Amino acid sequence: MKKAMTISYEVGNNLYLNFTNKCPCACTFCIRNNDDGAYGSDPLWLEHEPTIDEIKDDLSKRDLSKYGEVVFCGYGEPTERLGAMLEISAWLKDISGGKIVLRLNTNGLGDLIHGRSIAGELCDALDIISISLNAGTKDEYMAVTRPKFPDAFEAMQKFTSDCVKTGKAEIMLTVVDVIPEEQMQASKELAEKLGAKLRVREYID
Repeated sequence: MKKAMTISYEVGNNLYLNFTNKCPCACTFCIRNNDDGAYGSDPLWLEHEPTIDEIKDDLSKRDLSKYGEVVFCGYGEPTERLGAMLEISAWLKDISGGKIVLRLNTNGLGDLIHGRSIAGELCDALDIISISLNAGTKDEYMAVTRPKFPDAFEAMQKFTSDCVKTGKAEIMLTVVDVIPEEQMQASKELAEKLGAKLRVREYID
C-alpha cells in the first residue's frame, strides 16, 4: 500500500476529511480492499495521523465556500479521533460563520470505542450523521461488517437511537445496493423502528 498525507479530498461537490486509518471493522465491501484511494483521490493510507494544526493548515488552502458539505470520512472510522473531529468541527463552524454543513460518515460504534455515549457531543457539533447499517439482521451484519466488538449490532442501534433522540442533527442509516432484498426490507424496518432515514448507497467496485 502507498502511504501519503492526503488529509482532504474532493468527491463531487463535497470535501472529505481523512485523518485516521484506525477502524474496529473489516467490512467485506470496504473500499479500502480495492485501492489505495477513493473516487480518484491520492492515496488515503496515512504516513501518520495528522495533528490539529496539520488539518487546519490543509483546510486553509481550500475554498471551503464552494463545497456543499464537509464530510468526516476517509480510510478509517472518524470517531476513533473524536476529540480532533470535535475541535475541527467547531473551528470550521467558527470560520464559516456557522454556514458550513458538516457530515459524519460512521460505523456507529463510537460508544464502544470510547466506553461511553458520544451521541450528544456529535449531534451538537454536526449537521448530518450517516451511520453504516450494512444489513438488517444481526447475523448478516456481523458477517458483513466483521467488527471486533461482539455487541456491535446492538451498540450501533443504541447510538442511532440516541442520536435521533437529541433532535439536533439529520440522522440516516445507510446500506449498499448489493444486499439481498430480504436484508433491504429488514434494514427499512429497523431504520423505521429507530426513527432514522434509510439511504441506499451505490456500491463502487
